[in-house]
Amino acid sequence: MLSITVIAVCFGVIFLAELPDKTALAGLILGTRYRPSYVFVGVAAAFAVHVALAIAAGSLLTLLPHRWVQGVVGVLFLAGAAMLLFSKGEEEEEVKAPADQSFWKVAGAGFMLILVAEFGDLTQIMTANLAARYDNPVSVAIGAVLGLWAVGALGVFGGRLLMKRVPLGLITKAAAAVMVVLAGFSLYEAAAG
Repeated sequence: MLSITVIAVCFGVIFLAELPDKTALAGLILGTRYRPSYVFVGVAAAFAVHVALAIAAGSLLTLLPHRWVQGVVGVLFLAGAAMLLFSKGEEEEEVKAPADQSFWKVAGAGFMLILVAEFGDLTQIMTANLAARYDNPVSVAIGAVLGLWAVGALGVFGGRLLMKRVPLGLITKAAAAVMVVLAGFSLYEAAAG
């Protein structure tokens, strides 16, 4: 059954966690070099694949005892918050883009870039955690993929404007704060049983 609350929470957590990520910058770079709509199609498809993998992993976690899962999820949320707060800004990576401007070449470049860069990324781990926490894979998947697509769209279509108006440090701190709150809830549930 769909839960608007779960969709909204997942959207917010994933959106905030992905915003300061290098893939948003890579999407921005590709979007400035090539037709943004072509780039976005490839980026969106890659994010959908990552969410499907994360939901499958999170669903497997629900087979474990509930208290254990909540404890692991809480610790992973804390680790994610720490990664956001204490990681040093990564240098902008050079994005190899195709010389050919056709839809398939540009969308394929966007897809491959995100598919490789996001594998095992923080947002994929957070999506698996959310799937385990809420035991509502469809709602988590919808929220996560919409959050990733929103960041992808911002990066591809308007990233430069966003970064001029909202400091990256503020976005990172907001994402970490949300993860700490979720960690607190998960750890409380694990301790309370």
